[in-house]
Amino acid sequence: MIPRSKDFQRRIMSSPAIRPCECTPPATLLTSLINLTRTICSYRYKFFGSNKKNAIKSIRQIGILLSFFEELQDRSSDEFSDLIVLVMSELHLIFQKILYLLEDCALEGARLFMLMKSELIANRFRLLVRSVALALEIFPLDSMGVSVDVVEYVELVIKQTRRAKFGIEGEDEEILNEVKSILTLFDNRIVPNSSKIKCVLDYIGVKSWSLCNKEVKFLDSEIEFEWSNQDETEVSFLSNLMGLMNYCRCMLFDVVDSEADGHVDECRIENMECLNPDDFRCPISLDFMFDPVTLVTGQTYERSSIQKWFRTANLTCPNTGERLKNREVVPNLALRRIIRQYCSKNSIPFPESSKQKPDLTRTIAPGSPIVKNIIIFLADFLANFLESGTLEEKNRAAFEIKLLSKASLFYRCCLVKIGLIPNLLQLLRSEDNLTQKNAIAAVLNLSKHSKSKKIIAENRGLEAIVHVLMTGYKVESRQFAAGTLFYMASIEEYRKLIAEIPNTLPGLLNLLKDNADRSKKNAMVAIYGLLMHSDNHRKVLSSGAVPLLVNLIETCESEILISDSMEILASLAGKPEGTAAILRSGALNSIMKFLNSCSSITGREYSVSLLVALCLNGGSEVIGVIAKNQTVISSVYSVVSEGTSRGKKKANSLIRVLHEFTELESSNSEATHRLQDRIVQAW
Repeated sequence: MIPRSKDFQRRIMSSPAIRPCECTPPATLLTSLINLTRTICSYRYKFFGSNKKNAIKSIRQIGILLSFFEELQDRSSDEFSDLIVLVMSELHLIFQKILYLLEDCALEGARLFMLMKSELIANRFRLLVRSVALALEIFPLDSMGVSVDVVEYVELVIKQTRRAKFGIEGEDEEILNEVKSILTLFDNRIVPNSSKIKCVLDYIGVKSWSLCNKEVKFLDSEIEFEWSNQDETEVSFLSNLMGLMNYCRCMLFDVVDSEADGHVDECRIENMECLNPDDFRCPISLDFMFDPVTLVTGQTYERSSIQKWFRTANLTCPNTGERLKNREVVPNLALRRIIRQYCSKNSIPFPESSKQKPDLTRTIAPGSPIVKNIIIFLADFLANFLESGTLEEKNRAAFEIKLLSKASLFYRCCLVKIGLIPNLLQLLRSEDNLTQKNAIAAVLNLSKHSKSKKIIAENRGLEAIVHVLMTGYKVESRQFAAGTLFYMASIEEYRKLIAEIPNTLPGLLNLLKDNADRSKKNAMVAIYGLLMHSDNHRKVLSSGAVPLLVNLIETCESEILISDSMEILASLAGKPEGTAAILRSGALNSIMKFLNSCSSITGREYSVSLLVALCLNGGSEVIGVIAKNQTVISSVYSVVSEGTSRGKKKANSLIRVLHEFTELESSNSEATHRLQDRIVQAW
C-alpha cells in the first residue's frame, strides 16, 4: 500500500499519494500506517540541506504517534468503526505526502533547488502537520479503550501541532539571500569571493565534486522539463542555479570523486528485477521504445511509430480508440531512463543515434545574462589552465571542457571563441592515457561547432586526431577520435585531407574489428563521411574495408550496425570496382537474408539501395540470383509502402528490374541490352 518512490522516477516536489481503498481491511491499513510511520521516523538520521528544523519537528510529532498505532494492533476488526477507518485512511494519505516531502528535502542533487524553495517547503510542512492534527481531533479515542498514557500522547501531538510554527528558517533565509547576492555579482560581471560560495555549499552539504555534479545533472533535467512546458521564468531561475553549480564544480573542488555516481546507478539497476520488459515495447511496433512519448490519453508510444500513425491520417489513440483532441506528444523522460537502465543491465544496445538524446536546441541561448557571464569566466579560467597549468591541471581542464561542451551549445560556442582548441590539441599526444581520453572527448564535442573545424585543421589537429585513432591508449579514446573525424568530414575539403593521412583508414579498420558496438559504429560513420568525397572510394576499397563490412553483416547481432554496414556498401557499390569487391566477398545471399529479416525500415532501405547498385553494375548474373529469392519481393514491397521517398524510388526500381528479368529471362541478347538500359535509367 505504500508507494515505493525509490523504485520509480518521481518529479521533485510532486506528491503522487494514493488514498487507501475503502475495501482495505482495517488490520492491513493499520499495518501499512505503522510501516509508513517507521519509514518517516527513519529520516531523523538523514541530512537535510534546508528546512532542517521543520523536517525534524514533523518527524518528532509523527514518531509520538507510533506507540498509539502499535497499541491499536491488539484490537479486533470489529472494534474499528467506519469513522476510525476513515481517519486512518486520511492519516495514511497525509503521511505519504510528508514522506515525499522528506525525501525531497534529503535528496542528493536537489539541495540548492530545495534551499531556494525554502518558503514553499515550509508552508507545505505546516499544512501537512496541521492536517494530521485535524484528523486526530475527530478520532474517537474513548471507543478504542487505549491506555491513558497513549491518550495523553495523542493529545500532546494535537496540542503541539496546533501551536507549532513552520515558517522559513532564519539560517535558510540567510544562505538563500547569500545565493541571490552571489548571482547578482555574476550579473554585474564581478567574480564572487570563493569563501562565500564555499559557505553556501557547506551549509547545504555539497562537499565533493560528485555531489556538485549531481546538483548540475538534477538542475539540467529540471530545465529540460520546464523548457518543454515553455515556462521561461522557471527556466531562467533554474539556469542561474545550474550556472552557479557548474562554476562551483570547476573552481572549488580539486579532487574528482566520480565513483559515487557509478554506485548509485548500480543500486538503481538492482531495483529492476520486478519490471516486465514487455511494458517497454511500443504497442504499435512491438519494439523497445528508445524515445517514448505520451499522448493526451496517457498512452505511451515510440515517437517514430506514433508519428507514422499520424501521417496516415489517424486521429485516434491506437490503444484506446479514443479520438484525440490534438496530436501533441510529451517525452516520457522517466520511462526513457528506466528503459536505458534496463538495457544497460541486460546488455541490450541502446542506440545513441536515436532521438532519446537530450534536446540541445534549448541550450543555444545561455538561459539568462547571469549564465552568460559565468560561462565566460569559466572558459577563461579553463583556457589559462590549458596554457600554463601543470599536467594534472591540464587534464582537469580537459575533463571539465568535455562536460561543459557536451551539456550546452552556448557553452560550446564560448569555449571555441575563447581560443583554447590549439592547446587542447596538444594534449592528444599526451603519454597520460586519462589526459588523452579527456582531451579527445573534449575535441569531439567542440568539433560539432561550425567555427571549430577550421581551427582544428589549421593547427594540425587532423594528424593529432588520427594519432589517437591509431595509437590511443584506451579504446574509448579511439572511439572518440573516429567520431571526431566524422564531424570533420562534414567539410568537403577535409574529407580528402583526412583520407590522405596514412594511418586514417588502417586506424578505422582496426576500430571496426573491435568487439564493442560503439567502436564499430564510430568507425563506420567516419568511413561513410570520407566516402562523400568520390576520390576516397578507391582508397577505402584498397584498404580492405569490404571483407570486414561483409563479415559484420554475417556475424553481428545488431540490426543498427548491420544497417550502417549496408549503407557504406551501397555507397561503394555505386562504382563498378565497388560492386566487384562486394560480389567477390560472396555477400549477396547475406544481403538478401538481412533484407528479409530486418525489422527496421531504415535497414531495409539501405539493403534495397545496395541491391539496386549491385544490379546496375553486376548485370543479369546478379539480377538472376536476386529474382530466384521468392521472399525478396515482399520485403521490397514493404519499403514501397513504408519507406521514405528516396527509399520508395529505389524499391520501385528494383521491382521493375526483377519483374522485367523474369519476363525476359529467355529472350535474346537484344532484350538483355534493353534491360541494362532500363537499369541505368532507373538508377
